[in-house]
Amino acid sequence: MKYTFGRYSAPRGQSGFSLLEMLAVIVLIGIVAGIVVNQVSDNVTKGKYNAGKAQVAKLSMSIEAYALDNGSPPDKLQDLVTKPGNAPNWKSAYAKESDLKDPFGHAFDYKNPGEHGDFDLVFLGKDGKSGGDKYNADIGNWQ
Repeated sequence: MKYTFGRYSAPRGQSGFSLLEMLAVIVLIGIVAGIVVNQVSDNVTKGKYNAGKAQVAKLSMSIEAYALDNGSPPDKLQDLVTKPGNAPNWKSAYAKESDLKDPFGHAFDYKNPGEHGDFDLVFLGKDGKSGGDKYNADIGNWQ
């Protein structure tokens, strides 16, 4: 071992990492981090989409409970939260205000009367627009 003023000095022929080697490692770490972030983001979107499908089923049951009590489905989804004037047997809130928005923060599409049944309730997917595929695909209560 060779000492210089109390500090260790590497033997001749050995040295630390070069700048090029350090940059290569940093770039590889960046690529791996980018892949991980992309996968996590995709899993979050998938989870929200699946939660939206489940929320359609839950909100449909609330609409059906309202219809059983009052003779027909509500005119608008807000009628599940606050009593409308034309609901004589309205017992209490059938849903919470937060139930009226999908996991992506968009309002559900609702039609009364519906084209596929007494009412149509549609989750519009991640983009909140009609149509689309994968996580932007629409899911209706009749599906």
